[in-house]
Amino acid sequence: MKTQTIKIKDAEQRKALNKWFNNACIGSIIAGTGFGKSRCGVLAVNYALKDSSKQAIVLVPTTQLQDQFEQEFIKWGYEDLLDRIDIVCYQSAHKIYGNDYSIVVCDEVHLGLSPVYREFFTKNTYDKLLCMTATLPEEEEYKTLLSGLAPTAYTITLDQCVELGLVAPYDIVCVPVQMTDTEKAYYKEANNLFVQMKYRLGGFDAFKQADAILKKGAPGDKGAAAQFFRAIRERKQVVQHAWNKLDAAKQIADYHKGGKILTFCGSNAFTDLMAERLEGTAYHSKKTISRRKKILEAFNESTTGILCSTKALNQGFDVPDVGVGIIAGLESKTLSMVQRVGRLIRFKEGKRGRIYILYVPNSQEEKWLETATKTLNNVTKGESLQSILNNA
Repeated sequence: MKTQTIKIKDAEQRKALNKWFNNACIGSIIAGTGFGKSRCGVLAVNYALKDSSKQAIVLVPTTQLQDQFEQEFIKWGYEDLLDRIDIVCYQSAHKIYGNDYSIVVCDEVHLGLSPVYREFFTKNTYDKLLCMTATLPEEEEYKTLLSGLAPTAYTITLDQCVELGLVAPYDIVCVPVQMTDTEKAYYKEANNLFVQMKYRLGGFDAFKQADAILKKGAPGDKGAAAQFFRAIRERKQVVQHAWNKLDAAKQIADYHKGGKILTFCGSNAFTDLMAERLEGTAYHSKKTISRRKKILEAFNESTTGILCSTKALNQGFDVPDVGVGIIAGLESKTLSMVQRVGRLIRFKEGKRGRIYILYVPNSQEEKWLETATKTLNNVTKGESLQSILNNA
């Protein structure tokens, strides 16, 4: 089965690269986590440098992915190319100018499309461009930008990867978690303010109106715009920090005791609380790079353990023996959900991933849940955590 999976994955990767090649070597590969986009990047660089004296550059969002991409070149037998390749984080790439590259590879390109980071493409020239991400950006501005920069050459969804056996099958169970009375009062107050400001700013267009007023100086009620966004932040904070999520996560962790578990929270502060409650380890951007590296090494080497993260593990983390996940901090973006699920369904013989999503029913978080999971299969809602665990 493993040999068959490797053959299928190799064939799909080459199909993706052939489509990119037929598009004049300018394009994007949109592929679910586990497809092997990093190898596609390595093969594309090898092809571009074979008959060129120029340099190549690989752009990534984090230092962790810098190290990982370097290891990918070594893993696939292209270590000799590293002297001609710069592997640079997006936050530094926009400072580079005047270079002419044989190829630019953009990993997790959705994170490199902000106004500052995209300056790289106007300050430098290149012959070939390969962009890679799990799903297209959901923001229309970024989607349009990527389409103009590197049109989609190949796409495959996470569930299509499952069907081909490239990643493990999975189940997502949505677990309702009630707010405390105090949290309900805070949420109601924030939601009332949101509704008031929404209609003051123009109803369905309120978000665009408020954004234009505050960011672009458009005429309008600045006070209402500021309160509108404050209400959004406060609603999100209440549901993402719902205290009962800690107890629910503890029950799930106890049920799956003896293996490895990943949890994803909505803020660094709640990640720390979750790690304390589950007797696990917190991993987020407030930790030093050296500390984060040690945490990952310890987790990789252990046979059991709980790792609690905010967003730092959304991409570039590959531990096939982790199959249980708890998502306690939701966003409305499908991309974040696909990335997190992808951490938990890396292929391993006989494995089936199980992901628990903790959400507050009858709140904005339930709407985010519906949006974030709309492209995924095998998603069910349970009536209570106890019934969910009894039927697991």
